[in-house]
Amino acid sequence: MKLLLYSHFFAPSIGGVETVVRSLATGLAELRAPDGKPEFQLTLITQNPRGSFDDSSLPFPVVRQPNFNSLRRLISTADVVHVAGAAISPILLGLVSRKPVVVEHHGFQTICPTGQLFQEPENIPCPGHFMAERYIHCLTCSSTPTPLASFRLWLLTFVRRFLCQHVAVNIAPTNWLASLLQLPRTDTVPHGIALSPPLVRLPVARQVPVLIFLGRIVTTKGLLLLLRAARALRQQNRPFQLKVIGEGPERATLEKLVEDWRLGAQVRFLGRLPDSDIADLLAQADILVVPSLAGEVFGMVLTENMLRGIPILASDLGAFAEVLGDAGRTFKTGDTADLARQIVQLLDDPSALQHFAVAAHQRVRDFFPLRRMIEGHAQIYRFLAPDRVE
Repeated sequence: MKLLLYSHFFAPSIGGVETVVRSLATGLAELRAPDGKPEFQLTLITQNPRGSFDDSSLPFPVVRQPNFNSLRRLISTADVVHVAGAAISPILLGLVSRKPVVVEHHGFQTICPTGQLFQEPENIPCPGHFMAERYIHCLTCSSTPTPLASFRLWLLTFVRRFLCQHVAVNIAPTNWLASLLQLPRTDTVPHGIALSPPLVRLPVARQVPVLIFLGRIVTTKGLLLLLRAARALRQQNRPFQLKVIGEGPERATLEKLVEDWRLGAQVRFLGRLPDSDIADLLAQADILVVPSLAGEVFGMVLTENMLRGIPILASDLGAFAEVLGDAGRTFKTGDTADLARQIVQLLDDPSALQHFAVAAHQRVRDFFPLRRMIEGHAQIYRFLAPDRVE
């Protein structure tokens, strides 16, 4: 079966979409038919330039930055077209070419003009203004709104939604996202990760507990909220260290805030680090705090560190609550007092930390193995093009 996988973003770019797409494409390329031949002849298309990345290291060909005619020709030769994200051009070309089109939703682009489900400049989770037809909120939703840009994003949301209502299958990584999208022919296929070591890491009691933030330093990731909670902990004379791993446009502003609040002894910004250094730091973590305010449809940072056996405290966004289940703790999204209270409760209860470490590791093994994600997608493609299955 000739499978075309379109992902606007791909390596060397770094992010959740890139990680999921690469794992999926690699797994599909390695599937074998009964005669030993590859089951899928997979080609990946991306708009990302190659840079220094070695495409030959991948078990599938990559076509970068094709023009419109090249994209049309590639789609016309495919048996199934998979689009990672609601990208208009490949979906439209696939439908016009009468190909089975699968759209995997990595964001909220069909129900929110910004794709984040986040209300600016208030910086709060959006209650769903677009789907409720409260469009004035959508047109003014920006930290620095410009009428033309806001109108364009709003208009394109209708286009994306219309196209996704006519594709063969929509895929959501969580049931929560599927319920929000309200699109026909939607299947839930959770993201998956490889289940190789690290094994469960049981928490070790420390005089100074270590909290970790891991992610991009942007508004929606909620680091400001965590810093406010850290200030509350210091006011309670609670010992702790908060280590911030990651980069982003708001780093300088938040570092200045830490200085102004005199939190320099408790909070360290470590920037972007090699994977080996991140693993070493995570091995010291008592709690991984994931305080996102919006924009999350799954939460790979959760599953990756649940597998490590790290107790997780996350905001109660629908995707996070679904992924964590009863194997982690949540707090009310955007609520500084509740976040600080939950941190204190966990640090004062070593047995709870140990329980979450073990339960989180097992939950990933039970529900989010990579092989389950790959097979879930493969079954959809086989159903859509049964005459191409050998």
